Amino acid sequence: MNTANLLRLILLAAIWGGSFLFMRISAPTLGPAVLIECRVLFAALFLAAVGVVLKKRLDLRAHWKHYFILGFFNSAFPFLLFAFAARTLPASVMAVLNATAPMWGALLGAVWGRRPIRARTALGLVLGTAGVALLVGFDHATSRPGAGIAVAAALLGSFSYSVASLYARTAKSVEPFANAHGTMWTSALMVLPALLLFPPAGAPTAGIVGAVIALGVLCSGIAYILYFRLIEQVGTTSALTVTFLSPVFGILWGALFLGEAIGWYTVVGSAIVLVGTAFVTGVNLRLGRAAPQPASNK
Repeated sequence: MNTANLLRLILLAAIWGGSFLFMRISAPTLGPAVLIECRVLFAALFLAAVGVVLKKRLDLRAHWKHYFILGFFNSAFPFLLFAFAARTLPASVMAVLNATAPMWGALLGAVWGRRPIRARTALGLVLGTAGVALLVGFDHATSRPGAGIAVAAALLGSFSYSVASLYARTAKSVEPFANAHGTMWTSALMVLPALLLFPPAGAPTAGIVGAVIALGVLCSGIAYILYFRLIEQVGTTSALTVTFLSPVFGILWGALFLGEAIGWYTVVGSAIVLVGTAFVTGVNLRLGRAAPQPASNK
């Protein structure tokens, strides 16, 4: 991974870490459904404009089923779950819970693919579970009413991301930009019914509107472009090292802009989760020049 790609990786981690900040700001007022409908719609419109400039086609007739499946598990469902959790949980806790996705993926791969779990992976799963238990058990925010359901929702959202990754590995090949663009439109359609279940609690302020726009354009539209650029340059495995950096920024932004406390349990629990994720994924970040690898689906 050369210097340019390392900078892209850090920028992507900062953006995706910021998504938990923006959800925490806007979800209590807008509710999960309105927030996520706006997020995916703004992202879809932004990517549509980029697609026109780059002359990228969606080919909906050939890939609409794929867009719906991937859109549900990779965007609509987990986005709603994390937005639901954001009404109660701090941004820092959500960022760490989001990092458990590779662990769910390892368990899914073992069950679905009937592959034995290696000792390294098993150790990573144990460490990840211990880290989450430490973070959730000692963070004062998890003692609030409804926090248990919020934690479960965030973990289910991470599980959904792992289902999406497993599906993408076996699905027919679709151009990465089209994947991002198409799934935003299908997600916007799938989130619509949820608007009846989760009406907004109040009128948005200018700050909330700005957070929603940033969540859609920056954290979904621009972030996907950065992510698929990384996949194209360094491959999927190296690009997934963003998993280790995003929680760091999620904790940092929560402390800087929301005044969230960083206790010893936050640092230790997060570190244990990230070490466990490293064991599960087997990722080894190496600096230096590397030949570009072919792109693959997320």
